[in-house]
Amino acid sequence: MPADFEKQSYWHERFVSETSFEWLASSEEFMSIIKPYLPALTHHHDNPPKILQLGSGTSDLQNYFRSTGYLDVTNIDYEPLAIERGRQLEEAVFGDVKMKYVVADTTQLGRGLSHNQSFDMVVDKSTVDAVSCGGQEALLRMASGVRRNLAEGGAWISLSYSSSRFDVDQLPFDVEVIAKIPTPKLKETDPDVYHHCYLLRPK
Repeated sequence: MPADFEKQSYWHERFVSETSFEWLASSEEFMSIIKPYLPALTHHHDNPPKILQLGSGTSDLQNYFRSTGYLDVTNIDYEPLAIERGRQLEEAVFGDVKMKYVVADTTQLGRGLSHNQSFDMVVDKSTVDAVSCGGQEALLRMASGVRRNLAEGGAWISLSYSSSRFDVDQLPFDVEVIAKIPTPKLKETDPDVYHHCYLLRPK
């Protein structure tokens, strides 16, 4: 049976003992894909882009944003233990906590984020896969929440194991594959399998 990736109870039990884990790719690799899209989002030199990470879990991706000079980063997860882990990972590297950590459900973004808060970039590292375990309706709720919280000219970058993750009706985004990350092979004769990195721009 597949794990209950859409259930909070699964993540709570997992994060009790897990302090750090990266889905599909290292944060360094994912950041190298995201990085070229960041400068275009800086409207003024004194107004750095606001970034939202969905389902931050126990990833250290936020530390890569901070070390690249982006501090206006909000990390959300619906499991409080994950939020605690995120703060710990930041403090372990930088000695303090400057980014934001919020308990919120990615399929109910209007509830967890302050009203009318908008972001220039939204990123998720396989959170879209976990949400999709709850069905297409959950994915569409997540997508419409992201759409509502994206600033004008903003973009959503999503890393997924699926080559057809966003092939759903009524998606409020135009979708483009911007990278394919080959998965490690156990033996040379294994077939080529890729994780897909998507760029989504509002329709």
